[in-house]
Amino acid sequence: MHQDTCQPATADGLALVTALAVDDRVPARHRFQAVDLLFRAATVADRHLAETWPATPQHADPDSEARARSAAQAHVPTLLARWSAECPAVRLALAGLAVVFPTDRTLPALTPRLRTFTHQHTPGTDIGDYVRFVLVLATENDDRILTATEKLTDAYWTGTPRGAPARPRALHLLGQMLTKVGIGLTRAPARP
Repeated sequence: MHQDTCQPATADGLALVTALAVDDRVPARHRFQAVDLLFRAATVADRHLAETWPATPQHADPDSEARARSAAQAHVPTLLARWSAECPAVRLALAGLAVVFPTDRTLPALTPRLRTFTHQHTPGTDIGDYVRFVLVLATENDDRILTATEKLTDAYWTGTPRGAPARPRALHLLGQMLTKVGIGLTRAPARP
């Protein structure tokens, strides 16, 4: 990926990104970045749609985007299996990736984990509020998703056109949230 666009070889590189995301020798902030990159590859088409609505994204490559999305989806089970071993930031990125690819198994398993996570991170904290937003995305209820997206966008984030579909707008917002978490991890001092 380059500047948040998918290139023809992006899908091929996601296996390496996944290998980094599941390697315990890789520091947590780098594992977060790897999962975030998978999220971005999986959602690039949605996020660009939200940004450019109602126009078509100028630099879109639908074939590369679809291949990258499929490649990211193939790695989700391996990544989610690491949930209990991960820090809160990586768990948030994993949850974001999981709601991109909801399944009958993923969402029922994810929801109680996120609820436990919300008890550990109070409302008004970045991680706590972001996890609560992911819980709304997990409902797959467009009205609730749109309400939460607009509420959070109005308060804190760069908005998208109101006429854009709810899911792309929500994924755009979640991308901004993950960016903020990633910046925080980059600024945090490295642990020995």
